[in-house]
Amino acid sequence: MLSKIVSIALSIFIGTLCCAQTFTPLVENISASFRGMSTVGKKIVWVSGSNGTVGFSKDEGINWQWVNPIGYEKYDFRDIYAFSDKEAVIINAGSPAVVLHTTNAGKTWEKVYENNHPNIFLDDLDFVGKNGFILGDPIEGKFQLLKTSNKGKTWTDVSNDYFLIADEGEAAFAASGSSMKLFKDRLYIGTGGKYSSFFNYNPKGLQIDKYDVPIWSGESSTGIFAIDFWNLNTGIAVGGNYLDDKNNQNNILLTKDAGLSWTKPNTPVLGYRSDVLYITENVVLATGTSGTDISYDGGYNWKNISTLSFNTLAKSTNNKVIYLTGSKGNVYKLKL
Repeated sequence: MLSKIVSIALSIFIGTLCCAQTFTPLVENISASFRGMSTVGKKIVWVSGSNGTVGFSKDEGINWQWVNPIGYEKYDFRDIYAFSDKEAVIINAGSPAVVLHTTNAGKTWEKVYENNHPNIFLDDLDFVGKNGFILGDPIEGKFQLLKTSNKGKTWTDVSNDYFLIADEGEAAFAASGSSMKLFKDRLYIGTGGKYSSFFNYNPKGLQIDKYDVPIWSGESSTGIFAIDFWNLNTGIAVGGNYLDDKNNQNNILLTKDAGLSWTKPNTPVLGYRSDVLYITENVVLATGTSGTDISYDGGYNWKNISTLSFNTLAKSTNNKVIYLTGSKGNVYKLKL
């Protein structure tokens, strides 16, 4: 009997350790809203945001260098992708749209793309190796798409080659730089607004599939805000309504067939979520302005672990360090 009691107590203790979470502030009260974040290796993390703000840390967020591009003080850099502590690419939201590239840790930034169309609005940036894409909101019925094969040193407009046709009132969101995902050679895109859908581009099949997604949509403030995939078929889409961020009526869906069909989790997240991230196959995080949730079963059941307001999630390559950014110039580290 004693051994049984000890065994039960030990199980409870281990379970408590497994499920304990600690949020630690790394940066606070910077005059910027951070929505872009990118990690490299075990210790390097870059962030980007409004007021032309860009910074990076080489020691897991203990010390920071702020390398704001000169002449872009009013730009809102919604997404960033870093290749090292010296090389990174950033994009801004709004017109004129620019893509800036640095190879010397932000001491100087080179403008490698510019678009002055009044309706241009870049949302997301993602890479696999040297190959990358930038997604922009629709112009004349087509989502804008830029492509690079040299780590962002040059970009080609491929909007007329891919034909990502948008329905009326459909757009992408630049809330966290996560509504587009480049996974191996597949390109996945989640959209929202009056109509919410999922694009699946398969270069081997030379085809682009567009599927309906039954997530909360119908208004300009609703839809898919972020996606993440564990493998080519298994993924999660999160969003909802950022104007009603504590409402969780239908703001997270799961897919097992690369977006062809979607199902609701058994227990949903607590509210609107702007980013989602697989830590392992089973451990998944979702965050937004009304809080952060965790799942230990691949997204089927969620538990709220914080009501702090964040926009974006990222993790180190060894999955041991998790970062979150927010709209009040804050960067946090999360320990699971």
